[in-house]
Amino acid sequence: MMTETVVNVQDVPNSNAPNKQSERGHPLGWIKINLDYFKTVPGILKLLQLICGVICMSCANTRYEKATHFFLFVAVVSFIFTLLMVFAYLTSLREALAKLPINVVLSELISTGVWAICYLIAFIIQLAIWSGSFFPDRGPNIAAGVFGIINTGLYGFGTYLLYIESRSSS
Repeated sequence: MMTETVVNVQDVPNSNAPNKQSERGHPLGWIKINLDYFKTVPGILKLLQLICGVICMSCANTRYEKATHFFLFVAVVSFIFTLLMVFAYLTSLREALAKLPINVVLSELISTGVWAICYLIAFIIQLAIWSGSFFPDRGPNIAAGVFGIINTGLYGFGTYLLYIESRSSS
């Protein structure tokens, strides 16, 4: 004769497992690393803006021509702005800010457009000053101006993409 075995399954809380309530209540629970954004066209564009900004900052030299100060100002401040935006997209901060009454797309559209115009003015000044100059640092400064042209195009294209996004969201 065979004995019959009865198994009772009981849900016992595991003291080593994380509590689901504490995960939801975590103050930084909204941060999620979003690397997929940098596989899209706007994400690649932001990375290219950072790379061109680094090249502009490293090539420009204010030793001989003082007009390069404005070019460097635009390059440095736009680099910092773009770096902050990359951080916001990387940590999904933009999605967290969407809950606030701030139009993130419109504010990014305006600021990216302003940087495109500032780069346009800055590279014109940079190339106008250094094209007629015979100082030793002429070559790198002209290269900085050329990369300023490229960054103007990148910021302009980014402004266009943000304009399309703002029109589709409204």
